[in-house]
Amino acid sequence: MADFLLVHGSCHGAWCWRDLIPALETRGHSVRAIDMPSHGSDPTSIDQVTLDSCRNAVLAASRSDTIIVGHSWGGYPISAAAELRPDAMRGLIFLSAYVPENGLSMVEMRRKSPRQTIVDAVEKSTDGLSYTVKPDSVKALFYHDCPEEVLLYALARLCPQAIAPQETRLTLTAHFQDMPKAYIRTLDDHTIPPEYQHIMSLSMPEGMRHSIQSSHSPFFSHPEKLADLLDDIAQGFDTLD
Repeated sequence: MADFLLVHGSCHGAWCWRDLIPALETRGHSVRAIDMPSHGSDPTSIDQVTLDSCRNAVLAASRSDTIIVGHSWGGYPISAAAELRPDAMRGLIFLSAYVPENGLSMVEMRRKSPRQTIVDAVEKSTDGLSYTVKPDSVKALFYHDCPEEVLLYALARLCPQAIAPQETRLTLTAHFQDMPKAYIRTLDDHTIPPEYQHIMSLSMPEGMRHSIQSSHSPFFSHPEKLADLLDDIAQGFDTLD
């Protein structure tokens, strides 16, 4: 069975994997979820958050047999981790996530999307260091197919997102390019357009490209189906040995 490390996206925390963790454990996998710097229970102040510190949080929780799942912005710190220490993981799974292009920041990647979906939904802090999602935009952006209970649960936990790490460019070499990778597209996504996810997924082998009929948050809307997909991908990684 696989060892999964779950890495959340913007404004979220380890709490967002609440329903997926037991689904994966039921299938016999070991699962851990971490808070990125300044998220959840992590005490880092917003002004101290960097792409490197996010990368280091991933590496601190990973081991050589770990499959790392990155959601949304989480695609960047997991890629940075693979670039620095490819020996510290088994493979990467991008869940409706940004797949970095060499020399580009996440913000630059977002601007390459054929559609811009979040500009009117977020609000920058007065000091310019972070942004939050406007409460009245949260459901449509992240959870439109989720139970109402999920929306209330998330609204109580969403936090500011540091801007600096998302504006940091990432240099990639064969360390990242040679890492086993898979992509899961979310086909009813209001955050990262599904057609852009398709474009980003093309950097991976056809057999490692998957999809789920879901919003941006399949860990809440379809945790059992997502667990099945992750289980299948883990088995696919095993065939690469």
